[in-house]
Amino acid sequence: RDLQPDQEEVMRAHGVPEWYIESCNKIQYMFPKAHASAYVMMAYRIAYCKVNYPLAYYAAFFTIRAKAFSYVLMCHGPEKVNHMIEEYTRRKKGSYNERLSAKEEDTLRDLKIVQEMYARGLEFLPIDIYRSKAMDFQIVDGPYLSRSDFQKRSKVNGTIMEIMDKEGLFGDLPEDTQLSLFDIDLI
Repeated sequence: RDLQPDQEEVMRAHGVPEWYIESCNKIQYMFPKAHASAYVMMAYRIAYCKVNYPLAYYAAFFTIRAKAFSYVLMCHGPEKVNHMIEEYTRRKKGSYNERLSAKEEDTLRDLKIVQEMYARGLEFLPIDIYRSKAMDFQIVDGPYLSRSDFQKRSKVNGTIMEIMDKEGLFGDLPEDTQLSLFDIDLI
């Protein structure tokens, strides 16, 4: 019970409905369930975004949650990231004098997220001194290679594709990324 008998009497004396008093007595039981439900819903939303919108997930994660992100260590390909993870892991398992600092522990955590991102076929673009933000990660899609590439990446249906084509929005973008021997000028 959360309420003492005298607290219940004070509430009744002030016209508090019985259902509310009963709820107060159950709150100790209800709070963990409500908290667990909220946590599960949040985890589901994060997992959904991670699977269905990976670029948005990683951009948000690195902008908000990364504690020790390092362009030098993390943005030069998976080989460098794997090497750094191996190095930090070796040091972590080493003698007391080689233990990782709190900052290095944070770096290792961020390296593992970057490793996962690379494993999913995503990558970082080089820093652009004119367009990059100091603290925010941005989603920058590469140029479309063809109309079929545009349709695949944007998930636009055929009707919209036809309208865009009639409006001349694709310019000289080829229909497909497949090359034909007849398209190549050999002379």
